[in-house]
Amino acid sequence: MLNLSRWKLLAVAFSVVFGILFALPNVLPQRTLDAMPGWMPKQKLNLGLDLQGGSYLLLEVDTQALRAEKLTNLIEDMRGTLRNGQIQFSSLSQQNGRISVLINDPAQVNQAANLLRNSVGAPLAGTPGGRDVNVNVQGQRIEVAFVAEAFNAEAAKAVDQSIEIIRRRIDQLGTKEPSITRQGIDRVVVQAAGESDPERLKRVIGQTAKLSFQMVDETVTAQDAAAGRVPPGSVYVPSDDGYLPGYVLKKRVVVSGDMLTDAQQQFDQQSGAPVVSFRFNGVGSRRFGDATSANIGKRFAIVLDNRVISAPVINSAITGGSGQITGSFTVESANDLAVLLRAGALPAPLKVEQQRTVGAELGADAVKAGGISTLVAFVAIVAFMILSYGFLFGGISVVGLVINGLLITAIMTMTQATLTLPGIAGLILTLAVAVDANVLIYERMRDEVRAGRPLLSAMDAGFSRAMTTIIDANVTTILAAAIMFQFGSGPVRGFAWTLSIGVITSVFTAVLITQVLLAVWYRTTRPKTLPIA
Repeated sequence: MLNLSRWKLLAVAFSVVFGILFALPNVLPQRTLDAMPGWMPKQKLNLGLDLQGGSYLLLEVDTQALRAEKLTNLIEDMRGTLRNGQIQFSSLSQQNGRISVLINDPAQVNQAANLLRNSVGAPLAGTPGGRDVNVNVQGQRIEVAFVAEAFNAEAAKAVDQSIEIIRRRIDQLGTKEPSITRQGIDRVVVQAAGESDPERLKRVIGQTAKLSFQMVDETVTAQDAAAGRVPPGSVYVPSDDGYLPGYVLKKRVVVSGDMLTDAQQQFDQQSGAPVVSFRFNGVGSRRFGDATSANIGKRFAIVLDNRVISAPVINSAITGGSGQITGSFTVESANDLAVLLRAGALPAPLKVEQQRTVGAELGADAVKAGGISTLVAFVAIVAFMILSYGFLFGGISVVGLVINGLLITAIMTMTQATLTLPGIAGLILTLAVAVDANVLIYERMRDEVRAGRPLLSAMDAGFSRAMTTIIDANVTTILAAAIMFQFGSGPVRGFAWTLSIGVITSVFTAVLITQVLLAVWYRTTRPKTLPIA
């Protein structure tokens, strides 16, 4: 065990150089880092929300709004299906989650029910041939309702989609390592460390950003619209364009935001005002081109979250698949809208249930307290090892401990893992147990010497016979940390990650580095007795 093979020396040298190289940026001022060569690592430790300040949001996905939207869409599907089937109907309405319609001609009731069974709704997962709606006939009235399983699955899917879209939006704001986790059935926790404008974060996250392009229903006069006389198939939508308080639009969506492939903040070439340029995919381009070709001279409306942003007149067919959204934008609001459109629309609105902001001063205090705690732990361990095993063997353990801290810092810096306050607790715990392996090895050496074995043989036995115990103890710790990381969230994961890195590096330093240093000492001094015996 005490042979100085080449790979051991290379491993120790590499680990020390690696640790210094990647941990160094954390103690250098930014001006010095900027002046360093490009190939040198310049990243610093990524501090968590509790250490550098930031925003905490508890959001709830509004599944009731999702349900209302699905019912509205189902009503329109039923209306279109019955009209296409040339079936006369009336009293198409929704109440308590059930949609009912009265078929005027009793002879067409069965035909209408079959049409609805085969056309509306969608296939239900896990039930071959089944659909996600139930169709019941009661005399001339037909009732349609979603099955409970379908809506529950849709709500769960909406929460998953919301998490992904929130992550895309925050990433595009440049926020590093945001923590976005699910809580319960329909809640999402967002922790954005270092976010200096929590209100902007909330605005970007919380906006549904459902974009659609719809034709203006020009058969409705302003007087009819003001009086609420809107024909079936059209809807009154409030406006933010500054010209009219609202427009009556065709319910049919010409092109929706999910057909966008890109959106960017730019400046209008004529007015110089901030605008949002966009580009459709192939299907969107074709639909947009067909709609504008067939409606030259008419208005089409750009609708965001059920409010008209602008309603320009179509002067010519737009077949290039791109355009721009004008409005009362600032550069920041246009950029935020472009971010929202690129990330995609939320499947359901989000409600902010709780909001907290951690100030940078509080984070600085936490960093200071964590640093003091770590220093106290380090000094206590050094004192214990020196007092127990003397300056030579205790000092070798301390050298391993320093390299251990260096490697933990370097690995966390290189991987940009977020260090939280619980993570510092994990770091202190790691330092506290890092010398356990040295204690096991040294005590085994003592036992072997007392048993009468020669010094070199006792030292070899100390390493070889202690290894099983060291590996057993650390494997169980790694497994516990892995379970915490898999099933925990936020600070718990930070603690588990720090602990995992610390366990691996402490085994490496306590065994390999200690072994190499003891081998160098033995070859240099050729001692006859064990100093700790």
